[in-house]
Amino acid sequence: MSEFQMYLGIGMRHITDITAYDHIVFILALCGIYKLVDWKKVLILVSAFTIGHSITLALATLNIVSFPKDIIEILIPVTIIITAIYNVISFEKNIVNSSKTKYSLALIFGLIHGMGFSNYLKASLEESESLFQPLLAFNVGVEIGQVGIVLVILLLSYLMTNILKVGEKVWTVFISGAAFGIALMLLVELLLEMSYQ
Repeated sequence: MSEFQMYLGIGMRHITDITAYDHIVFILALCGIYKLVDWKKVLILVSAFTIGHSITLALATLNIVSFPKDIIEILIPVTIIITAIYNVISFEKNIVNSSKTKYSLALIFGLIHGMGFSNYLKASLEESESLFQPLLAFNVGVEIGQVGIVLVILLLSYLMTNILKVGEKVWTVFISGAAFGIALMLLVELLLEMSYQ
């Protein structure tokens, strides 16, 4: 197995690892309110997120920028909470499918998640002689895993709204509420851990 293949696999496993569910929950909050026919909008959203996390993943891994790990861990569930709240507000104002604000949020929140990815990647890079190839492979692996997660979410959304005939408002509130609840529990857990240190 080449080094590229190894880091590709590490990236895919990292984004799809159920124990690192915070990134999965963010993608759920980001994309879960869209239908399968909205795949172009979802592609733009995911691309904005990708651009954001690719930038900070590279900068942080190359030690150009650095943020305290504790702050990044707190900010990740905050990004989920904000996205979930925005979903419900934008649905109520009927701007879900037209708002550019969500694209901007995806880009900005991608910057934060990239810092989270970088902490994991740095630990894996200790024995690597070069940074460029592992960094590229890890990022590609994350994207492949992310596309898989998005497809599952869109298919779930299709099943719920088209086959089971769950109303769009009910689905938006349910998916956003679930993401909000999980993120809030994660945030409280992190804050409690920090208070005991």
